Amino acid sequence: MIKKLKDIYHRLKFYSKINWVKTLYFNYKKFPYSIARKLPVFFYGSIKFQNIKGDVVIEAPIKRGMIGFGQPYEKNTRHKGIAEVAIAGKLVFKGHVQFGKDYFFYISKGSYAEFGHMSSMGSTGKIICTNKIILGDYARIGSESQIMDTNFHQMIDTETGERFPMTGSVIIGNYNYIGNRVSLMSNTVTPDFCTVASNSLCNKNYSSYGNNILIGGIPAKLLRNNISRDWELEKDLLDEWLII
Repeated sequence: MIKKLKDIYHRLKFYSKINWVKTLYFNYKKFPYSIARKLPVFFYGSIKFQNIKGDVVIEAPIKRGMIGFGQPYEKNTRHKGIAEVAIAGKLVFKGHVQFGKDYFFYISKGSYAEFGHMSSMGSTGKIICTNKIILGDYARIGSESQIMDTNFHQMIDTETGERFPMTGSVIIGNYNYIGNRVSLMSNTVTPDFCTVASNSLCNKNYSSYGNNILIGGIPAKLLRNNISRDWELEKDLLDEWLII
């Protein structure tokens, strides 16, 4: 009985953090009634909708709160109230996904973003998609990190006049563990079971190094082979504590 009462208390405490106005508005605005009534997307804390005219698709069994924007799953407990969402392109969720507090989430018109099951972005994270960003299953990204597939400004070769591409794509493999304050820039590709050290800059295709690697630095380079987060040990714990 005591355990049951504690579970009820923690559930009520958790649900009290949900921004019900934005949650209800987003779900009924973006999904047909049969999906919207299940409330698959939760918003927590203060959030500004800059633009939500794009397409949002869930390619997984629909569960209440399976996608959490501002979800309280980290050590910090307070929101700064600076979270902002702009979805003008196509956004696809492949399962349960978590975004930490105070994120900036921007999907421009004509772009494509895809998030695998149990992928995540920690607090104060930034995602700017102008072309294509894909996160695999269990691609876990630490706080204060950013994913940007554009450099925003046209760069040229001052001798030849050649114009360099402004955008590319970012593709993060399955079971990736990205440390905090990591920048994942245009043309980044990581293999499965890749670990990226904190404070690194990734800007190229690292898949030729194979799976189970550690990369890091500015720019990132191969640091070690045959190393991985212990996913077999932690996977069930992540599912238990982060899936609502």
